[in-house]
Amino acid sequence: MINRKLAKVLSFRYKILAIIFLVLAGGLVVLPKYEKQEGIQPEALLKNAVSSERYITTDELADLIINQDPSFILIDVREEESYKKYSLPNSINIPLDKLLSEDSNSFLNQDQFDVILFSNDHFYADQAWLICNRLDYNHIRVLKGGLNAWFNTIINPEKPSENQSVIASELYSFRKAASMYFGVAYPDEFKAKPVVKIIPKKKVIPKKKKKKMPVEGGC
Repeated sequence: MINRKLAKVLSFRYKILAIIFLVLAGGLVVLPKYEKQEGIQPEALLKNAVSSERYITTDELADLIINQDPSFILIDVREEESYKKYSLPNSINIPLDKLLSEDSNSFLNQDQFDVILFSNDHFYADQAWLICNRLDYNHIRVLKGGLNAWFNTIINPEKPSENQSVIASELYSFRKAASMYFGVAYPDEFKAKPVVKIIPKKKVIPKKKKKKMPVEGGC
């Protein structure tokens, strides 16, 4: 009963977020075309806002981290206090209210890595994604379900029942192995706690801004 109520609340919350996306994206269509508003076209923003392709699952992310894939960086958009309590390995903290700062630009607007945004669920990460998408930043993804989903699937995976499919069993095996990689011990099966591997932090190269060419002509 509690899970059903929670699911209804989350469903309502994300419907509200979808409506916000549509209103914001639609409102951009009627905004005047000032030079400071350069970025993605409103029509493209609206199309992207209703697409689910921006999401990456916890299983996909766990696989990237375990295999030490160098092609991505993690951005935690929660406030600094929450970030210090717990975050994903080697993530960078850029709170939502500092997303447009000059220091943040080098991490968000660059072509070297895929950028994966996350928060407790994906509500605030979606807002950060919308801002980045409006500015026409490329390779921006969102961790679906955020840290809540990460704990429920990777850190504390639910063991499938005996009558569930082989696929469910294989998925659980992967998640269990992943949880061990991230430091979860299973005393009934293993005597020693596995060592958590620390992935070296990536060096982020800022994307160079294009210089404006001088206007030719004159007397």
